[in-house]
Amino acid sequence: MAHHALAPLAHQLGLAADGPAFIPYGHHCAKIDTFAAGPGEREGKLVIVSAVTPTPLGEGKTVTSIALSMALNRIGEPCVAALRQPSLGPVFGAKGGGAGGGRAQVHPPELINLGLTGDGHAVGAAHNLLAAMIDAHLRHGNALRLDPLKITWPRTIPVNDGSLRRVITGLGGALNGLPRESFFEINEASEVMAVLALAADRADLTRRLARIVIGQDLDRNPVTVAQLEAAGAMSVLLRDALHPNLVATSEGTPALLHAGPFANIAHGNSSLLATRFALTRSPWVVTESGFGADLGLEKMIHIKARQGGLSPACVVIVATIRALKTHAGVIKPKLGQALDKLVEREDVEAVQRGADNLRHHLRIAAEFGAPVVVALNRFPSDTEAEIAAVEAIARGAGARGFAAHTGFADGGAGAEALAREVARVARTTAPIFRYGLDGGLEGRIDTLARAVYGAQGVDIAPAARKRIDELTAWGYGALPLCVAKTHLACTHDPADGGLPRPFTLPVRDLQLRAGAGFVTVLTGELTTMPALGKRPNAVGMALDPDTGAITGL
Repeated sequence: MAHHALAPLAHQLGLAADGPAFIPYGHHCAKIDTFAAGPGEREGKLVIVSAVTPTPLGEGKTVTSIALSMALNRIGEPCVAALRQPSLGPVFGAKGGGAGGGRAQVHPPELINLGLTGDGHAVGAAHNLLAAMIDAHLRHGNALRLDPLKITWPRTIPVNDGSLRRVITGLGGALNGLPRESFFEINEASEVMAVLALAADRADLTRRLARIVIGQDLDRNPVTVAQLEAAGAMSVLLRDALHPNLVATSEGTPALLHAGPFANIAHGNSSLLATRFALTRSPWVVTESGFGADLGLEKMIHIKARQGGLSPACVVIVATIRALKTHAGVIKPKLGQALDKLVEREDVEAVQRGADNLRHHLRIAAEFGAPVVVALNRFPSDTEAEIAAVEAIARGAGARGFAAHTGFADGGAGAEALAREVARVARTTAPIFRYGLDGGLEGRIDTLARAVYGAQGVDIAPAARKRIDELTAWGYGALPLCVAKTHLACTHDPADGGLPRPFTLPVRDLQLRAGAGFVTVLTGELTTMPALGKRPNAVGMALDPDTGAITGL
């Protein structure tokens, strides 16, 4: 065990490679039992990487996070990366993998993109065990008097399957259960995934699972997992999944990959356990929040940091010139289609128009309190005049630092200027919460919509207003919010594009996530079960019959 490939990384984290906290999984990955590791002695600085509104092409946020972590090490500032695990849905669908790219990757990317140590499958197993126990309870007398029409716990699957969004279960007679309408979610949308990402320890994991509300009884009272006595078995299935995964970046920087909730429909951040552990073992920790500052970063502050007592030292906003041109309307990129060459022509005026999106996200980030640095992920077609324009806009909008980087092409060396800017301005700062937890849910939603999204107000549908009254009566009116909102626009509507504009945020329904500790606010037409497109990534994948190598991933 002492000769495991990750043994040097274990030593960097203060762990013995032959000790109980270091658990090898194959040759290139290990799990870290943070409970066996004992307390660390450091108080690291937390750097959160966010971004402008992403285009369908992606802006290189994971590449930037990995490159920055490697660059900090290169300039003498030891660092650990704490990242989310990729989801099988995008890998086989349209978006692709989540292991970085070029010379800024976590290794081995194929293993990481295909599930690594199986944490996502464990989440699905625990979730579906609960679903099975609910149906068994209905079939065997229904002692809890569950109302079959008010059960809110779905089933999950790890890949995109839009045909399962609405289903009828229990068909075929009494032997197969009670027929009822239900639905499927992708694993990353499961409340179990959110619980895994927010649990502080084993006891907290079980407590959170027990608090999950699965529906209502015939008297319209909430029914919990604790009443069904399912939390213990669910925690058994999640025992190993609770341990963060240790891998190496392209340059040997330790990276903890753990949990993978989506930021448009969940809280979009890696696990609290991994982040806390890294902060006690390294002077610097770089973590990444999903999508733009209006989604993953907002939820990082209001959910993860609030629940976990985290204080960021710096926020990095990733931008690309092609994204700013896209937001200005120069091109309309689509997944799976070649990039329009028009975006590669110098157009400073378009960059300046599209930069209203950058200003929007800089404002959101800065108002959380920590200093903000803009990281321009540079592409070969970017010109010096365009880069200078972005820097002027960033500094004029309040960014404390700016650097263009070439992490994809050059690894850590291409991000050293960014690392120096982060090290120069970083200052651990208690986060400023844009809404409090006192008052009612409706007022909290309105405050968040105005303060963060820049909305003029909210339009609460009758169903949502009824749910607000219901949750308040049950005693859940003081929970934080997790807004399900499109990641492709500053508003709730992806057709609005990336430029801020006056809008009213529609609230069509709310979902209780008592185990995770928040209320999900549904806006627009988002679904928790994506579907495959006409030609998904899966079409081009294959397994070499002779070598076993994976192609097309």
